[in-house]
Amino acid sequence: MARHLVHQGYSLALGARRVDKLKKLQTELGSSVWIHELDVTEPSSVQAFVKACIQQYPTIFALINNAGLALGLDRIDHFKEQDWKTMWETNVLGVVRMTHAVAPYLKSGSRIINVGSISGYETYEGGAAYCSSKHALRAVTQTMRLEFMEKGIGVSTVDPGMAETEFSMVRFKQDETRAKKVYEGIQALTAQDIAEVAGFILSRPAHVCIDEILVVPQAQTIAKKWIQK
Repeated sequence: MARHLVHQGYSLALGARRVDKLKKLQTELGSSVWIHELDVTEPSSVQAFVKACIQQYPTIFALINNAGLALGLDRIDHFKEQDWKTMWETNVLGVVRMTHAVAPYLKSGSRIINVGSISGYETYEGGAAYCSSKHALRAVTQTMRLEFMEKGIGVSTVDPGMAETEFSMVRFKQDETRAKKVYEGIQALTAQDIAEVAGFILSRPAHVCIDEILVVPQAQTIAKKWIQK
């Protein structure tokens, strides 16, 4: 997403826990990118990031809430409380924290994009924690759209289906064999596919708000069903 938006001419403030990855992006993309450590599960980290960001960029055009993760595929009877807490802290409260901190600096014509999931529309066995967090994020996003409407701030959600990113590596806690098996025999979405959708939303004139975009591979119908070849 950073690569695509820099190519479109945007200057970016990037935050993440893994600062080493941000430094590589900054080296690759140059002066259009400013970086800072950010952990959306920690209120103090969010405040520090936004404070430093405003010093660098006094005007903010858009906020993209892209932090999110799944951990495991445990059924309810194998409930792991810490995994649930991490998913909800990141996928839901992280979005709320960032939006709350950035909102005072957004003006009419600004945009907020939340990256959700097809799992915000349905669920599957072993998906209670992740799916419930993405259902909650969808409700939060819809509420944000109502609350920011009078300020002229557009709120959108991009909801990907199966995308071959680090998602499964994180879900299966760096089990590369298990992660690769998820994408066997299917042409999944790529990060670039989602980046282009976000870029399209940002390029719309101020009177146009893209509410929800659900993006799935051609071979996928629902969250748990896809055609393998």
